[in-house]
Amino acid sequence: MQPRDRLVIAIDLSSRDDILRLIDGLRGTVGVFKIGLQAFIANGPSIVREVVSSGECVFLDLKIHDIPNTARHAVAEALSLGASMATVHAAGGEAMLRACAEASSTSLLVLGVTVLTSLDAAELARIGLSGSPVDNAVRLARLAKDSGLRGVVASPLEIASIREACGTDFVILTPGIRPAGADVGDQRRTMTPREAVAAGADYIVVGRPITSAADPRSAALRIVEEMG
Repeated sequence: MQPRDRLVIAIDLSSRDDILRLIDGLRGTVGVFKIGLQAFIANGPSIVREVVSSGECVFLDLKIHDIPNTARHAVAEALSLGASMATVHAAGGEAMLRACAEASSTSLLVLGVTVLTSLDAAELARIGLSGSPVDNAVRLARLAKDSGLRGVVASPLEIASIREACGTDFVILTPGIRPAGADVGDQRRTMTPREAVAAGADYIVVGRPITSAADPRSAALRIVEEMG
C-alpha cells in the first residue's frame, strides 16, 4: 500500500459546497475521505453518494451502536451507498457485531470502534470501565475479530498490543494523529503520522491539521511525505 492510500481525511464540515470544494482540492493526494456525523446529519446520505460518484473512497464513520437487527440494516444501507468503510461500536456486543459482519461484503470494510481517542484512564473509570485504555482496546479488538469483523479503530498507543493479539492481517485504522508540533485539540492519546505507521497502523486519520490549514493540499502532501 502506498503512503497516500493509508491517509484518511476527516471531513468534519456541514456545508455541502465546502465539503465538495475541500475534496476536489485534495483529489489525488489521499486515499479515503471520512464522512462523519456532522457532515452526514447536515447533508444526509446524498453526500456519500455524491463523493462516491466522483470516484473517491468514503469512510462512513457513524459508529453504529444498536440492537443487532437495526445495526445489520444500517450496515446494509452503508453498503448500498457505496461506502468503502464503516464503523460500529465494538461495545455493542457479539450478537450486534456478528450481524454487522454478516451484512458487510468484500467491498465494505466494517471496523469496530474500541476506545475513543478522547478518553483516558480517568475518563474510563468515570464511566465504569476498569483497566487501562490499552486493556479495554485489546479486549474489544479480540471481541470484534471473534465476531467476524476484519478490523478495528484504535488509538496509536494501542496498535502494537492489538497487532500482537489479533495478528498481522487484522486491519487497524488509527485516529488521534497529529503532525509534530500540531495542537492535539480534544485528542488525548496521539502519535505523529510517522510513529503510527511505524507502529503498524494500516490507515491513519487526520482532520484539522489538514482541513484547517491555509493550504490543505500542501498539508496533506507533507503528511504523506512524513509517512513514507
